[in-house]
Amino acid sequence: MNKILQLFDEEYVLAMFRRKLLPLYPDFSGIEKIVIKPYKRLVWTTTYHVVVGFDIYFSSPEGKTTKILVVCSAHSDEPRDNVFQAMKYLWERDFNQGDIDIPHPLFYSEYFRGTFYRGINGENLLYYIKEKNYKEVERLLPFAAELFARLHRLPAGTSANFNPMNSRIKTVIPGVDTILREMSLRYNQKFDEDLRKIYHYFISKEEKFFENQLELSLIHGDAHTENIIKTGENRIGLIDFTDFCLGDFARDIGTFLQQLEYKLVTKNKDQKMAEKLKKIFLSAYLSYSGLKLDSSLQERINLYYNFTAIRTSAFLFLKHDCDPKRAEELLYQVKANLKL
Repeated sequence: MNKILQLFDEEYVLAMFRRKLLPLYPDFSGIEKIVIKPYKRLVWTTTYHVVVGFDIYFSSPEGKTTKILVVCSAHSDEPRDNVFQAMKYLWERDFNQGDIDIPHPLFYSEYFRGTFYRGINGENLLYYIKEKNYKEVERLLPFAAELFARLHRLPAGTSANFNPMNSRIKTVIPGVDTILREMSLRYNQKFDEDLRKIYHYFISKEEKFFENQLELSLIHGDAHTENIIKTGENRIGLIDFTDFCLGDFARDIGTFLQQLEYKLVTKNKDQKMAEKLKKIFLSAYLSYSGLKLDSSLQERINLYYNFTAIRTSAFLFLKHDCDPKRAEELLYQVKANLKL
């Protein structure tokens, strides 16, 4: 049996949390029960990639019950210790102050290769997009922009690079060679030439940027609408630190702009609103960061915008329930953007 299945066994998890989690909460006397909520459950014979939520009902000496959400992110081939270290780094530097919330790291399990952390509650930005609640999206975007501006201003030495492979396009997992090989096999070499040209463009452009002594920043690495959470009326949260690394801050901006547009167009067919909301976010980010949108910054944002589109395209091409039509549209859109 795959060992990760133990995280879906209520008796096993209850015993584990009483042993490992309860000592971290000395104000509570016990754990009454747990409710397991699988967010992502990809389990094969010996490998896995899971994100599991646990509603934990703690009891106090006075007989009161308190529910706390704990989440585990675990991957058999990509240990999540970097996630624990990234969240710990942010907590130690008080990033979760003011109107910003981030998950609280609890412990890392080498056995499961997973990080356990206290989750944050609320609806993500994608929820409000799907509901076409554009008024709320407009209100939340400046909060998101401020969050990223504050993240990018944090002190960042090389010791803070918790995921070095993710720092460059040429090495980011799963890797260019892996994508090209799987695409070639799956689609009979149909897209090989286009993808090679596109990735060569991305990598050579980024290398030129870094050759010019571009200052590195802490970046989220996966800035999209599902990772931005409304945690209160005037509060915003950030989740999923798997790709957290040192890189060009323009990558978070380009990624977020592409994903914001992509979700609005695919979910609501609303390109006009997408353009409006992109401008709101970018304007707010520039204001909070004290930057001007010169040609160099715009070029870097465009690079990562298109890189994110290709990553989305590859995902749509190669996932289990693939969508080649949408994937191909994205690929050719990028090809046109880059004039290749």
